[in-house]
Amino acid sequence: MSQKAEKPSLSGTRLKTRKRDEKEKYDPSLFRDAIIAGLNETDGDLDLVSKYLDTAGAKLDYRRYADVLFDILVAGGQLAPGGSIVEDPDPNKLSKTHVCVFGTEESIDKLKAFYDIFYKLLRRYKYLEKSFEETFKKLILFLKGYHESDQRKLAIITGVFLATGFCSAKVLSNLFEDHLVKDGLSLDFATMMFRVWLEERDILSINGALKKAQLDTRLLELFPLNKRSLENFVVHFEKAELSPIADMQKAISTSGIRKNVQKQLGEMIKDEESVEEMLRFIQEQIRDNSLNDSEITTMVWNTIMAAVEWNKKEELVADQAMKHIKIYCPLLATVAKSGKAELTLMVKIQDYCYGNVNFMKSFQKIIVMLYKSDVLSEDAILKWYKEGHSTKGKSTFLEQMKKFIEWLEQAEEESEEDD
Repeated sequence: MSQKAEKPSLSGTRLKTRKRDEKEKYDPSLFRDAIIAGLNETDGDLDLVSKYLDTAGAKLDYRRYADVLFDILVAGGQLAPGGSIVEDPDPNKLSKTHVCVFGTEESIDKLKAFYDIFYKLLRRYKYLEKSFEETFKKLILFLKGYHESDQRKLAIITGVFLATGFCSAKVLSNLFEDHLVKDGLSLDFATMMFRVWLEERDILSINGALKKAQLDTRLLELFPLNKRSLENFVVHFEKAELSPIADMQKAISTSGIRKNVQKQLGEMIKDEESVEEMLRFIQEQIRDNSLNDSEITTMVWNTIMAAVEWNKKEELVADQAMKHIKIYCPLLATVAKSGKAELTLMVKIQDYCYGNVNFMKSFQKIIVMLYKSDVLSEDAILKWYKEGHSTKGKSTFLEQMKKFIEWLEQAEEESEEDD
């Protein structure tokens, strides 16, 4: 019986690791020391600072140590959790530099000049953009650990960043942390930041940026719970001479209330609750939330029309619409109290009929029914015909209304003759 020969084996052989597989040890202190030394050599000359950061990126690992880099450029050193500077155990080593945001004079112009450092750096090294936003969120989270003047400087340069579109408003998300809100730090920061932001951009731009970051509906959360109200918000920002911010919040709050009312009214219609119940509900909302009649009229009309699956045949949809709308005439009559609200309602009906082709021939029928149900007045209809209509389907709807308008005008003349 033959035995298998043993396979030869290597003994005493060392396996050589390829250089690309070797992982360099993570050592942020070496990176920090190099950046601080380079910044200190510039003596605060911002042109030299930009040139140094531009060239240093070829030697130093910006991608790996991005958070340390931005810590230094903002606070002057590497930050420990909480916001304090990490001190080097070697007393001969500098752990901090004054060439940073916190080392800059508390002046909008001076901080705008320092903003250029960030702009040039990220334009040169595009991959730093994501790290910048993440680090900046952290810097705001550590707000409590900074000196008061440094908190203001951070707020100012944040306003500059947002005004220039350098970063998104998502960097503000940590402002809503309880420990910052409770101590009033969030509100102070936001007030200073909005002041700078408003100097550079209009309120529509600011509202758009906040909405994109899904923060537009959270601004009341800048106030502690015991002071969290629209009234306190408006008083604070008007006192700070930031009325556009106060007005923006009033509009946002009103919009939120309208959406909530519309949702509840839609559910009541769906559940076929009585019109009397809906009337009580609407009257409560008008009283409690100071809703103006034009806004609430628009909302009620939209809700009524959205509650039905309309027939797709033009000859059938008219009867369906008349029966449905007639049920809710008392509701429309309650909210459309003024001539302005009536005119608003007519324009909304015109827009709706124009936007839904099957309703194009129903406009005149709906208006006449609302007139007979005391929802629309003679004056409002005549004003709509002469000057209050919109351009959508103008010729079609004016032609539909022509005979009815002639009848109204004739009745008006006869009434004047009787008087």
